[in-house]
Amino acid sequence: MSIFHFKKFDVKNERSAMKVNTDGVLLGICAPIQPSDRQILDIGTGTGTVALVLAQRLSGTPIGEGTVITGIDIDKDAAGEADENFRESPWSGILTALHTPLSEYNPDCGFDLIVSNPPYYDDSLTNPDARKATARHTGDGLSYREILAFAETRLNTGGRLCIILPADQEKELLRYGRMHGLHPSNILRIKTVQRKAPSRTIVTFKSGERAVPVEDCLVIMEKGSYTRQYLSLVKDYYLFA
Repeated sequence: MSIFHFKKFDVKNERSAMKVNTDGVLLGICAPIQPSDRQILDIGTGTGTVALVLAQRLSGTPIGEGTVITGIDIDKDAAGEADENFRESPWSGILTALHTPLSEYNPDCGFDLIVSNPPYYDDSLTNPDARKATARHTGDGLSYREILAFAETRLNTGGRLCIILPADQEKELLRYGRMHGLHPSNILRIKTVQRKAPSRTIVTFKSGERAVPVEDCLVIMEKGSYTRQYLSLVKDYYLFA
């Protein structure tokens, strides 16, 4: 059995089409969580890693009554594996996994925080594995445009949407965000090494609030080693940090 060990929880990494990856971990660490958050949604949860990182972060704060982190996934096996990972974690009481596509998800609540590491590959590069294609190709399922439309109507007052995408999709993401009344408050661009262009961007949106976004850059590697900046971010999660 494939298991990825974090410092405070383990992730079964076998049945979900998309495995534990740096994108998801960084999204969970960098999403702007607040102690007052009660309803959090992870769209396309996969193994549940992002939701588990958020739960660990919340565990360091007074968790209010009714706090729930829900992970949804269109893939039945992924949702089932996330459910197992949630139940076996220290935070099983606040984690829920559901097998449902976003298009059919009709919760009876709004959300304080929505996070997603959605599909992003071009259709011309579709993976021959159908489940992996659905997990990572925009033409096979969930798109960030669908997430933005959902967030427009489902974010609570003061709520936030946080998405990680390839950096070359940032302009389009921001454009579609504006179309849905969502405006960036934070933009984090991620580089593998300093000399290269950013490979990923994490954008946090707020509903109805127009402000100059706070922009920052994270460099992961320098001279063959992890940077202090990166290690400082992941030290509470990865065993090597």
